[in-house]
Amino acid sequence: MRRILFLFVLCIFLMSSGGARAADAMNAVAERYVHLVLALGQHDPDYVDAFYGPPEWKTQAEKEKKSLDAIGAEAAELSANVAKIPDAATSDDEMLKLRREYLQKQISALAARVRMLKGEKLKFDDESRALYDAVAPTYPDSHFDEIIKQLEERIPGDGPLWQRYENWRKPFVIPKEKLDVVFQLAIKECRARTLAHVALPPNESFTVEYVTNKPWGGYNWYKGNFHSVIQVNTDLPIFIDRAVDLAAHEGYPAHHVYNSLLEKNLVRDRGWVEFSVYALFSPQSLVAEGTANFGRDVAFPTKTERMKFEKEVLFPAAGIDASRADEYYAVQDLMKQLDYATNKAARRLINGEIDESAAVQWLQKYAVMEPARAKQRVKFIQRYRSYVINYNLGEDMVRRYIEKRSGTDPEKRWSEFGKLLSSPRLPSGLKH
Repeated sequence: MRRILFLFVLCIFLMSSGGARAADAMNAVAERYVHLVLALGQHDPDYVDAFYGPPEWKTQAEKEKKSLDAIGAEAAELSANVAKIPDAATSDDEMLKLRREYLQKQISALAARVRMLKGEKLKFDDESRALYDAVAPTYPDSHFDEIIKQLEERIPGDGPLWQRYENWRKPFVIPKEKLDVVFQLAIKECRARTLAHVALPPNESFTVEYVTNKPWGGYNWYKGNFHSVIQVNTDLPIFIDRAVDLAAHEGYPAHHVYNSLLEKNLVRDRGWVEFSVYALFSPQSLVAEGTANFGRDVAFPTKTERMKFEKEVLFPAAGIDASRADEYYAVQDLMKQLDYATNKAARRLINGEIDESAAVQWLQKYAVMEPARAKQRVKFIQRYRSYVINYNLGEDMVRRYIEKRSGTDPEKRWSEFGKLLSSPRLPSGLKH
């Protein structure tokens, strides 16, 4: 009996020590991964979206300036090291499994980005698969034609649809002098709704800035220590629906909350240093953007709730007639169905099938964008390439993943959403 007991205890000890070795190996890989991301950031100014690890690591990367060849070779070595950590692959701890998969996918994407910076040309879908672990569906022009036909019926008249649409929605522009008031009200509501369901660090905070001359509409710059700088681009008119969209996407319950929870639950509580850096061109971005877009529907689980808040609070604050809110949002629902038009324009532009001018014209016709907005979108595509899939495909994948687990229960939706924001789960993991 004593012998059996001894062997049982010994077995437990060996298993625990094996787990400890796996954790040590994972930590070593994670630290090297962070250094590689920072090193690649010296060649690609957009690559490091956020870093709040040891400042000396960033200084070291700036001094060393590793070559792309050296970074690529080290990434290959690091990828092989992850594959040699069997304890993580067979562990009963799901978070440990997810961590291993996360590092594998992130390192693989880093290696792909190195090859691209060295001159390798990838087709749009091959690039999105390599960088974001996903490929967006393709739609024929007829798919968009059907939606545009419905818009034509909603907004009759002469001239191209994009021009009629712009004239039709002018009354829904937020005046620049009221933009901050409206945006702050939207953030306040989204934050209150988030805090009712998600435990956030007590000292979390953000700053809002209004900027110009950017290829994007809004951006969250996470600074660490649970603080974000949210920038809103005012180059083009901002319409009333964007207030909640931006507040939820950049702030609550999305980007700001996502980064804060990763820092709290993974970096600080678990010591997983790989989450102290955010590589923009990586699978993490699909989950980040997907949860950001879906976050609006988590904060406002029904259209009735959102409409009530906007009609009673945002429309009056913006000085916009709320009596046309239902009419406005019926059109916006149709416009939402054109989301994948941007993907098609990006795919054709990146694949060399059309040039910049043709992409602008295509977006005017099939995404119903005015020329200035279409040109801004093309600039975004030229700079960020297949990143565009992270918004629409990301939202669709996150929605399916959450709704499969929560059904129509709003409380369960918040619970599953919070779990996803606090985990290393990546695109391929959303399919399960």
